[in-house]
Amino acid sequence: MAAIFQGLGAATALSPSNCFDSNKLHFSSRRSLSGRKASFFVVRSDGSVNFASNSRDHRAQQMITNAVATKADNSAASTKAGHELLLFEALREGLEEEMDRDPHVCVMGEDVGHYGGSYKVTRGLADKYGDLRVLDTPIAENSFTGMGIGAAMTGLRPIVEGMNMGFLLLAFNQISNNCGMLHYTSGGQFTIPIVIRGPGGVGRQLGAEHSQRLESYFQSIPGIQMVACSTPYNAKGLMKAAIRSENPVILFEHVLLYNLKEKIPDEEYICNLEEAEMVRPGEHVTILTYSRMRYHVMQAAKTLVNKGYDPEVIDIRSLKPFDLHTIGNSIKKTHRVLIVEECMRTGGIGASLTAAITENFHDYLDAPIVCLSSQDVPTPYAGTLEEWTVVQPAQIVTAIEQLCQ
Repeated sequence: MAAIFQGLGAATALSPSNCFDSNKLHFSSRRSLSGRKASFFVVRSDGSVNFASNSRDHRAQQMITNAVATKADNSAASTKAGHELLLFEALREGLEEEMDRDPHVCVMGEDVGHYGGSYKVTRGLADKYGDLRVLDTPIAENSFTGMGIGAAMTGLRPIVEGMNMGFLLLAFNQISNNCGMLHYTSGGQFTIPIVIRGPGGVGRQLGAEHSQRLESYFQSIPGIQMVACSTPYNAKGLMKAAIRSENPVILFEHVLLYNLKEKIPDEEYICNLEEAEMVRPGEHVTILTYSRMRYHVMQAAKTLVNKGYDPEVIDIRSLKPFDLHTIGNSIKKTHRVLIVEECMRTGGIGASLTAAITENFHDYLDAPIVCLSSQDVPTPYAGTLEEWTVVQPAQIVTAIEQLCQ
């Protein structure tokens, strides 16, 4: 396998690196279900549900640099020319554009080839690019993740898909001791431009082993960036930025958001890997969230507005490092913070975010930081019990009412 990738790397023409430079201030701080082939349920932002086909147009236009999905950006995108995509289609479009742009980009994982991936993110890519650039692997996460890291060391830009993020625990040694540390331990001789991505989060009765939230596991690994997509717009933009980055990036995708639909620009764009998104400006309290919980927060925000509250909602997106510039400016305005996450409470992203806010913005707080997290229990299979373990909109409303007293 190593010889195959070395041969592929030698056969492709070397081109100058074109990675995204954020130029922004840094702060310290098993197996797949068969998918529908003809149509999919489409969940729109207003809560309506309908059917849609999988057709999409291939587009590659002029790049918009430093594009960030702010509230203004989204409204502009809805009024200007664009095309509607489901989130998994947006991921595929971003991946396909980068494979067209750079012959060093390749994909590997279980069923990513002619089957198209467990959630169809790579569908059609094997037919277009061949079996060497879209490589089906055995059921051996530690092996193909290690192979991807080695391929990145030789000059390729692999995207490793975990069929379920929980399975990547089998590759924790490769991700930690190799992926995150080789740039440092080699004295800078190697860069590891790899993207590790896949579905995770609490789904619909997937059981404890398939409902893992691995953000808390990977956040302590030095040398790794982590981002979480939540809309088709930022899913495509973050995918493209992660592929262009010289750093190893873990892209977290939520299993329940793949059929979310949104209009995205026809023009090429990328999102900043280290920048949060202002979802809703407000004055009374800052709500920090990411991934699926963004929609629970926005559902709660409607109730809060009717009760006279004005919450500011921020999708932090960058789980490592945190965008403390955006977060800090919001805290200086509202002086109250609520963190809403699907991650576990003990050692989760919320715990790290609480520590960072306390260290940097303690003097601006008028009330203690409140964090709503999933319960520290294995996710139950029973649907009613599963809901009890995850933060619900009513809990968010109650927390804001208490916080703003």
